[in-house]
Amino acid sequence: MATADEHAGAIRADIGAAEMAFRRSDWEHPAGRSRAEQAADHVARLAAAVPPGTRLGTKEDVRARCGVSVGTFNEALRLLQTRQVITVRPGPGGGLFVTNRAATARLGKSLLELDAGEAAVADAIRIRNTLDPLLIEDALWHASPADLAVLRDCLEPMAAAVASGDPAAFVHANWQLHAQIAAISPSQLLRTLYSSLLEMIERHTLSVLPAEGTSLPGYIEERYQLHADLVAALERRDAVETRRLIATHNTQG
Repeated sequence: MATADEHAGAIRADIGAAEMAFRRSDWEHPAGRSRAEQAADHVARLAAAVPPGTRLGTKEDVRARCGVSVGTFNEALRLLQTRQVITVRPGPGGGLFVTNRAATARLGKSLLELDAGEAAVADAIRIRNTLDPLLIEDALWHASPADLAVLRDCLEPMAAAVASGDPAAFVHANWQLHAQIAAISPSQLLRTLYSSLLEMIERHTLSVLPAEGTSLPGYIEERYQLHADLVAALERRDAVETRRLIATHNTQG
């Protein structure tokens, strides 16, 4: 049986490994996410690498690891506390501690690890998928050349995430692409509803995990190609292919 010192050493090793895996060059997410959100993602991933109740360090220790200003880190800390990822304890021996989290929601052949609200997030994913065909139909007929250029640009961070084998970065980039597709719709109600659903899903997501028997690198590569084909079909105004691809999108994952 491991001693207390051995257990503490193992936890420090886990945090150190997470630091190496999520150094700044790896945890900077696609354009549109603030530095505070990126720092919150970084800390959430550190927290996911160790057991609940683990002390991550003092507030200043963790801020320094993230490489952000005090003001930015305070905003990240607010996000983390709202999402119930970490608990802040004052006084000697205090600092940032990992809270309990066990909720997950299925996203295709992967799982989203959530801070809370499994049922609500699962509902948001289901409703979002129902709205996708409506938004694709609007994009098919209303996308300008400038809109299509933005969609092509959104594919770049998705391709980079595939190349680096980073499913979390891929999912965030994927959501950014869908947000840009939604922005094309002339319906303010549809745009607002869809954006609210995406924001809710993203706000509660801590990390992306493989579902049982799933290879996430292969899965995200397939999903990237499907989205690249979808953007190409929109550029061609190919209604038949666009509708086929969005149907495949929502039935396969």
